[in-house]
Formats: sequence, C-alpha cells, structure tokens
Amino acid sequence: MRRLLTVGALALAALLGGAAPAMAHNVLVGSDPAEGAQLSTGPREVKLTFDQPVRAGESYNTVNVVGPDGTFWADGPARVEGNSVIAPVRELGPAGTYTVGYRILSSDGHPVPGKVTFTLTAPGKGTPAPGPQGGQDSGQPSDQAQSDSGGMPIWPWIAGAVLVVVLGLVLALRLGKPKS
Repeated sequence: MRRLLTVGALALAALLGGAAPAMAHNVLVGSDPAEGAQLSTGPREVKLTFDQPVRAGESYNTVNVVGPDGTFWADGPARVEGNSVIAPVRELGPAGTYTVGYRILSSDGHPVPGKVTFTLTAPGKGTPAPGPQGGQDSGQPSDQAQSDSGGMPIWPWIAGAVLVVVLGLVLALRLGKPKS
C-alpha cells in the first residue's frame, strides 16, 4: 500500500509539476482618447496601450478610426512603441461616435482584435481618408476573431495526463506484487 501511495504521489507531482504556465494574449490597459471620452476637437493620433510589448513588423498591426457615417479617418500606418500602438488621425469631420478598431499581434504571436469608442461633440472640418486598401482588415473585430481563442488545444494535455496516470498504475502494480 505504501508503494502504491508513493507511486501515485510521484505521478501526481509529475503531472502537475510539468505543466507550463499558459501564455496570455495582450490586454488593452489604456487608450488616448480614453474609452467613452467626449472631445470637442479630434485627436491628432490615437494611442492604444497594452499590458505587454506588442510585436512590431510591417502589416502586423492595424488601427482604423471609423466615423459615425462609416468613413475612415486614420492617416497612415500604425507604429509600435513598446507596449503601445500609435496611429495618426486626420482632422475629424462630423460630430458623433468614432470607433477605433484595432488588430495587433500579441507578444505570444496571436492576433488580438478590439475597439475603443469616443465622441466628437463639435464637428470638425476634415475630410475622410479612402477606405483600407487591398482588402486589409479594417481593424473591426469579426465574430470569428472574437470567438477564436488562438490558444493551444487542450487534447495534448488530456492525452499527456492519461499517459502519466496509466504509467503510474502500471508501475504501482509491478512494484506492488509480493515477492515469491
């Protein structure tokens, strides 16, 4: 019985001790303008700040500013500065709610979509930008992107746990046989 308990404890320790920490996707921790901000003049740029560094690279990160009438107001590609993604913005036009849609490449290599909204309380004199070129992602999170966790599947962990338990039982039964 003592051997069985020892083998069981070793199998449990191997199962739990071998588990690696899960890699987490970047999380938006702040923005400028802030979520729900009321602005009398439009920002010259939007800044999205995340809890971890964002992977930099051409076409990895997209940020679009979409006006209340569906027009685009971003004025060039986004740039990465450590934990922040910054995108230039044209002078805004109509008053109303603007949506900053983004899709960034997380530090763990998975895309992270999201959005922030702010309200322009007084109309500006700007003209919208042409829409995203070449069918690029508009930065608006799709239902597919929101439902896809992008993480590692669970089945290898379950298979590994079953293997460890089976090996532990086989070892326990072999060691537990009385000697003749």
